[in-house]
Amino acid sequence: MSTGTMSAGHKLGFIGAGTMAEALIKGIIAAGITAPENILATDINLERLSWLRAEYGIRTEAPNARAAEHADVLLLCVKPQILPLVLRELGMVVTADQLVISIAAGMALPHLERAFDTAVPLVRAMPNTPALVQRGVTALAAGTHANAQHMHIAHELFRGVGSVVEVPEELMDTVTAVSGSGPAYVFFLMEAMRDAALQHGLSDELATHLVVETVRGAGELIAHTHELPHALRQRVTSPGGTTEAAVNVLQTCGVHAALVAAIEAAIARSRALAQGT
Repeated sequence: MSTGTMSAGHKLGFIGAGTMAEALIKGIIAAGITAPENILATDINLERLSWLRAEYGIRTEAPNARAAEHADVLLLCVKPQILPLVLRELGMVVTADQLVISIAAGMALPHLERAFDTAVPLVRAMPNTPALVQRGVTALAAGTHANAQHMHIAHELFRGVGSVVEVPEELMDTVTAVSGSGPAYVFFLMEAMRDAALQHGLSDELATHLVVETVRGAGELIAHTHELPHALRQRVTSPGGTTEAAVNVLQTCGVHAALVAAIEAAIARSRALAQGT
């Protein structure tokens, strides 16, 4: 594999063709990072492969080894529970001339590196589901044999689906809990907001629209102002007003502490996955 900047001639192999793999394929093609015919995806679901081939013009195969043989960059997009089986299949096939990127939650780089017979460059990536609409955030961690050029290639690939940050491996469990699982926390809040709106007379359509646009707008506001969340919250919380009344209830019910505890639970689960439990 030639290192450095990705080119339209680079060949990408996707092991697993689920939702996140599709998001990456869609973003990579839209950004012109490589041509569709240079992307090969494998999966046990043949109907899924047929659909992806028709939708994006990529190549598809059933055996995982075919993607490994094809790829300059191999992306492991399978669930953590399945990854050990995949690694056993690929361990003797992948070479040190390839770059392997894993998006499996809870699978630490040392564990991944032990699966290969040679000094394979590895990058661990944690994208989140807004990647489906090219608004995700992906954290990258470099393995022992991954150099700056390998990381640059990984950055280019994931920029196709949103923003990219780089963190050390020891922080990936926290990243997984905060941004990887984070959209679910926001959806949980939105669910409660929508339920309250419905209970107090708003139509289903209007309640959904108001909640979606409020959350979208709040995210855009904080992104543009670069202010901390508590500063913006205080700005919109007038003394004696409706927002203050609502926030007081959230504080009394311990919502802040509950969210912190939820993230701590997700971190613990990520670490447990790394231990195979």
